[in-house]
Amino acid sequence: MIRITQLKLPMVHTDEDLRNQIAKGLKIPVEKIAKYQIVKKSIDARKKNEIKYIYSVDVTITIGKKESLQSIIYHSRNQNIAIVEDVKYQFTPTGTRKLSHRPIVVGTGPAGLFAAWLLAQHGFQPLVIERGDEVANRVSAVEKFWNSNELNPNSNVQFGEGGAGTFSDGKLNTMVKDASNRHHLVLETFASFGAPSDILYLGKPHIGTDKLRMVVESMRKEIIRLGGEVRFLTKMSDLRIENCKLKGIVLNDKEEVPCEVVVSAIGHSARDTFSLFQKRGLDLSPKAFAIGLRIEHKQSLISSSQYGSNYSKLPPADYKLTHQTAKGRGVYSFCMCPGGYVVNSSSEVGHLVVNGMSNYNRDAENANSAIVVTVQPEDFMVAGKDPLCGVAFQRKWEKLAYQTGGGLIPIQLFGDLLRNRESVTIGNITPSIKGQYHMANLAHCLPSEIIASLIEGIQAFDTKIKGFANEEAVLSGVETRTSSPVRIQRDEAFESNIKGIYPCGEGAGYAGGITSAAIDGIKVFEAIASKYCPDYE
Repeated sequence: MIRITQLKLPMVHTDEDLRNQIAKGLKIPVEKIAKYQIVKKSIDARKKNEIKYIYSVDVTITIGKKESLQSIIYHSRNQNIAIVEDVKYQFTPTGTRKLSHRPIVVGTGPAGLFAAWLLAQHGFQPLVIERGDEVANRVSAVEKFWNSNELNPNSNVQFGEGGAGTFSDGKLNTMVKDASNRHHLVLETFASFGAPSDILYLGKPHIGTDKLRMVVESMRKEIIRLGGEVRFLTKMSDLRIENCKLKGIVLNDKEEVPCEVVVSAIGHSARDTFSLFQKRGLDLSPKAFAIGLRIEHKQSLISSSQYGSNYSKLPPADYKLTHQTAKGRGVYSFCMCPGGYVVNSSSEVGHLVVNGMSNYNRDAENANSAIVVTVQPEDFMVAGKDPLCGVAFQRKWEKLAYQTGGGLIPIQLFGDLLRNRESVTIGNITPSIKGQYHMANLAHCLPSEIIASLIEGIQAFDTKIKGFANEEAVLSGVETRTSSPVRIQRDEAFESNIKGIYPCGEGAGYAGGITSAAIDGIKVFEAIASKYCPDYE
């Protein structure tokens, strides 16, 4: 088929307008277009008085007897046209070693879900365990927590079916370079299980927390239909290891399950499991992450800044901002949620952490984003080089946030943070927050150097988005779970130093979001299926 890129159309246009633009680009009658498929759709807002949609499309055309695709491309004189093949993800299992027991997948975030789904597809009948609850019960528990502040440590925004991403914006963009089309497999799979079909071509695809919940439930049901088993409220509480080889795991401190293969897709907040791994001899190391605060603005401010006066005709705008401070600290926006909510995403009693989420329509009044500062191991290393020192660092500031807010989300206006004083009232931005909040001074919740870096960064971002440093912008804290503070080392075959354990996804330190975690889950499946066959002894 023919792929044509850089097709530009005005903000308001029809399918017929796109078809006519395709014909114009190919210099053929519109009647010759048999069908077309959108490959990519994005917004070009560089000229705010002339905003365009930019399309890339794959086109099938009717060819005359004396024509060829090459001749049509030649006569079009269009450098944005090429012949392409529809390349799909392909993998053929080659494993021959027999397992004595079915593989176990620990965690139902994107890494665990994709590893389990592919294992089930290829006959491995995996056992999938999840310390949290199934998604419907989990949503009820989280909403109860937001209303009453009664935390369930095992089923919350961090733990439960779908992982932490279930309560997020559901972004699916990634920087991962993947020649094997795993990325497209992830998007196609999500779409096949109920995600909006536009994720297949939007330049910045997202599912939204409301639709993502349905998708993960559908994937779970398919894993079960294919012969897998899924157990909720089931925690891996210990490992059985002999001669550096996995022999089994213990569930909920009482049930021992023999196994040779465990996919550890535990997520970035499974701190007790990190401690278990350390105790049982897995090779762990601290890694860099970022900490900071959430900031809220009216979505209309962000959209008008990004798109100009016509912003209401376009989807809610996002942003991606970076700044290098005078002292060399990196400050950047993270997990930006257009038309979304700040959420209390705590998972430990006496500690408090926030995150952001949006529904698919992104129709809440405010935009929010984490503004975070990179911290390196040397910022939090302690004597003895404990690989879990990053966890202790996170806990320190989360505990202070809990105390500063009296158990509620501490919030502050940016102008009060500038003056190092506690806020006493909100301004013209009403917080869009899931969970109870309390006016406070966020300078008590983070290191002074981090606070100074955040202030410098927010003021720098005001030169890119006018009004970003509005003194009535609402800040909330703390954001510490940007990524795992730990890397679980693995070899080229994706195994840890304890053979049979396959560290996977964001919690293991190999991903940074829904799509990259899902891709890592696919890679781990491939590693297992390249070694083992699904027949059990």
